[in-house]
Amino acid sequence: MKNISAKPVVHRRAVAEGRLELSQESAEMILQNAVGKGDVHQTARLAAVQAVKATPVVVFECHPITITSVEIHTELKDRTFLARVAVEALDRTGCELEALNGVLMALLNVWDLVKPYEKDSRGLYPLTRIRDVRVVEKTKKAPEEK
Repeated sequence: MKNISAKPVVHRRAVAEGRLELSQESAEMILQNAVGKGDVHQTARLAAVQAVKATPVVVFECHPITITSVEIHTELKDRTFLARVAVEALDRTGCELEALNGVLMALLNVWDLVKPYEKDSRGLYPLTRIRDVRVVEKTKKAPEEK
């Protein structure tokens, strides 16, 4: 891992987002809160928080950081499930990987919940796609600048 010991501890914030394209059936099941495995929005939020905290376990060069806040927003628009994760930390390195990991795991968990409604007759997922996962904001400020 890169040596960051000489860098100052600063307030950092990163926001990532992504989307999961779904079938009409899945979208309707989510809207009706009728997905058999459970509450899709709640599961996505829990998965995102857990993933943010576990990022150094799955991203091998990632430093464990002092996370001070995680905010998750989920939304269903037409047939697209949107996840947005904001992470704040007081540390020597950024938190964008944590935000990205949170988004990806939120979307992957939603995919898992709606699998029965997404499969075609061959057991494949012709409409299901995780797309446009990206960092949309990244800031850092010295503690006195907050």
